[in-house]
Amino acid sequence: MTTFARRSSLILPVNQPRFVDRAYTRNADAIVLDLEDSVPTAEKAHARTLVKDAIPVAARGGAEVAVRVNNEHGLLHDDVDAAIQPGLDNLSIPKAESAEQIRDLAARVERLERERGLTPGHVRFTLALETPVGLLAARELAVASPRVRSMSVGVEDYCLALGVEPSADGTELHFPVSYVVAVCKAAGIEATGLVGSIASFRDLATFEAAAERARQLGCEGAGCIHPDQVTVLNRVFTPGPAKAEYARRVVEAFEEGVSKGTASVNLDGKMVDVPVYKRALVILERARAVAATEQRKAAALAKLRT
Repeated sequence: MTTFARRSSLILPVNQPRFVDRAYTRNADAIVLDLEDSVPTAEKAHARTLVKDAIPVAARGGAEVAVRVNNEHGLLHDDVDAAIQPGLDNLSIPKAESAEQIRDLAARVERLERERGLTPGHVRFTLALETPVGLLAARELAVASPRVRSMSVGVEDYCLALGVEPSADGTELHFPVSYVVAVCKAAGIEATGLVGSIASFRDLATFEAAAERARQLGCEGAGCIHPDQVTVLNRVFTPGPAKAEYARRVVEAFEEGVSKGTASVNLDGKMVDVPVYKRALVILERARAVAATEQRKAAALAKLRT
């Protein structure tokens, strides 16, 4: 099965047609049709009715399509029922705190897929941990269902729960993001997110620094709210050409050494041993996933032009 990257997830309100119609032009790896924070309470019921038709519109550029639901009693199940439609790839679940809830949602999605003739198991879950309760439940949430694909720390709400404002350097986020990354790696799922705020979309330098910190901690992508942020995320979470080329040379040098009976070789004055070799393989796999993602988007756009 082809592995795709999800470096950038552009979140937009599903009840704003001008955003939905142009989403496919933004080059995001994923489009998140939002029913939650960006939709006023009075508009939520109407917004829910728009999801089915919005999914294929958002998917025109080859991006994955997700729907972010409201994790509130009286809204959650109706949102999920509206979201499970042809073309949906991910269900984005905010304020995740309970593994039991995730299992219940997985059963609900399985039933809806079956009733609606959709591919069983196709829809995956993206969980946002936005409270200390959610953070402490991360280990159980990560393995609650095979549908769980990724987890992140929801910066704004998590800082609200702490009683602090997001800082410029993300000091208050280093621990929760590091912990979520460790849990995700242990569970074999993706860690995503930022070590900093998503809100200041005009300050791209600060946003890029937040993404760089997250990447250094082990995150593989992040959400964003503005098209300019998409460009930043795609760059930050892509191995640069020089890095990928060096990784290729590391793999070649190490494998040649192994063929000659040694598991430690010299490359450009640096030792290449098993951990360095394995790290190079990870970089190359990431580069392949990014290339596959870009090819998928390019093919979809080319198809639109014919």
